[in-house]
Amino acid sequence: MQTRFEHFATSSMLCAEDAPPRRNGSLHFERPWEGRAFAMALALSKQGHFEWEAFRQNLIKAIGEWEAANPDTNEGWDYYERWLLALERIVLESALIDERELTARLDAAEEPPAHTATP
Repeated sequence: MQTRFEHFATSSMLCAEDAPPRRNGSLHFERPWEGRAFAMALALSKQGHFEWEAFRQNLIKAIGEWEAANPDTNEGWDYYERWLLALERIVLESALIDERELTARLDAAEEPPAHTATP
């Protein structure tokens, strides 16, 4: 069940250029991190760290940049990669995190868990 803010945020994107992927009318996430990034953007905006419209404008810009760099193909298109880029930008713009800490957290997220054996 969505709160009023979540309903507003997702409804504001319906049929827009920044609309998230849906399957059978419901939001669709292929990988676990996509849902986490989506929820993080909603939660941070709901908590007042940034305006939802500011996030949307960052997302529209990120989508536009990808389209400009790839005018003749959809190969390699990933909506949630653009979402993540927009989220990274807005948390930096909002001074929720600095560039160094963001880089460290992203690097840590890419490392395998300590209990996982690496070849």
